[in-house]
Amino acid sequence: MYSATFTFAKGEYDDEFHQLDKAIADIAKGIPGYLGEEAWENPSAGLISTVYYWDTLEALQQLVQHPAHAAAKQKRAQWIDGYHIVVAQVIRSYGDGGISHPLTSVSNPASPHHS
Repeated sequence: MYSATFTFAKGEYDDEFHQLDKAIADIAKGIPGYLGEEAWENPSAGLISTVYYWDTLEALQQLVQHPAHAAAKQKRAQWIDGYHIVVAQVIRSYGDGGISHPLTSVSNPASPHHS
């Protein structure tokens, strides 16, 4: 499994941003291998971080290479004031089941089993 974390400084959003953002989210959800996402906001720093989870690196690459994603990259300076992306391989994912998480239902043999 892989994660792609997109952290950015909020800028000025317009209707085109919201339409393209929704289109990219819908495209991602339609790619086989998309496992889910979660978003976090740090209001005091003005930062938003979205973590996307993927079964394979190839699935992630399908989104990166999609024309809608390329269009968003070309216009990002209009909408955000800086960004950073981290792509990582997920080694383990587990919890006590007390909260919902995009990887909760993913079978992960490396996860510790709790009785």
